[in-house]
Amino acid sequence: MDLGIAGKWALVCGASKGLGLGCAQALVQEGVNVLIVARGAQQLEQAASNLIATQVHSTRASVQFCAQDITTEAGRAAVFAMRPGFDIVVTNAGGPPPGDFRDWDRDAWIKAVDANMLTPIELIKATVDGMAQRGFGRIVNITSSSVKAPIEALGLSNGARSGLTGFVAGVARSGLAAQGVTINNLLPGVFDTDRIKTMLQANAQKTGQSVEALADARRKGIPARRFGTPAEFGAICAFLCSVQAGYINGQNVLADGGAYPGTY
Repeated sequence: MDLGIAGKWALVCGASKGLGLGCAQALVQEGVNVLIVARGAQQLEQAASNLIATQVHSTRASVQFCAQDITTEAGRAAVFAMRPGFDIVVTNAGGPPPGDFRDWDRDAWIKAVDANMLTPIELIKATVDGMAQRGFGRIVNITSSSVKAPIEALGLSNGARSGLTGFVAGVARSGLAAQGVTINNLLPGVFDTDRIKTMLQANAQKTGQSVEALADARRKGIPARRFGTPAEFGAICAFLCSVQAGYINGQNVLADGGAYPGTY
């Protein structure tokens, strides 16, 4: 299927690895020009090189990178200095650390809200009007399955990402939709990324069980009996950015292998 977005420009955040990189790869495969952003310069440059080597020759898409912390005003200014407008924006920031809510002070909450709620809002604010003027825009916020089924140890993420979900529910249904701009949230369950590996290692140290035993237990709790891959997550993101997905707006798209037990 031709997604109809070849030649568009996309900003993809947190794209040096994991789900963000999976989204960037899928978009480049569709001929979308990408500006990828992450904090780690070396890993980001390597990701850009890999994208160029494996994808660009077949699609002629451009790949640029900007090593910045997108959660800061200075970082966002640096990104928009490279390119002021985008047709597609994929917001993505690393999730807050797990823990007990009794241990989180105000600074921990502010940091979580800043990264996982306010930063996506700032990126939306900076780009949607240009999208509306051009008559096309796609914003996909990578959030978490925890906004559907809260995870006890991830209270910071539950709270901050739920705040973003409420904001998007309103703004996606504003006049922007009639101007060709859609805003959706993409909710990952358990994917084979560094984050799940880190969490499994932490649980292994806490419980004395092996990482593989804990991973097997997690897989058994997923109807698909496996973790997702960044590539298939990226493919879902690319479809939400497509011309064909123009009637999907203000939605929370859950990609979790069927783990969420609810009907709605």
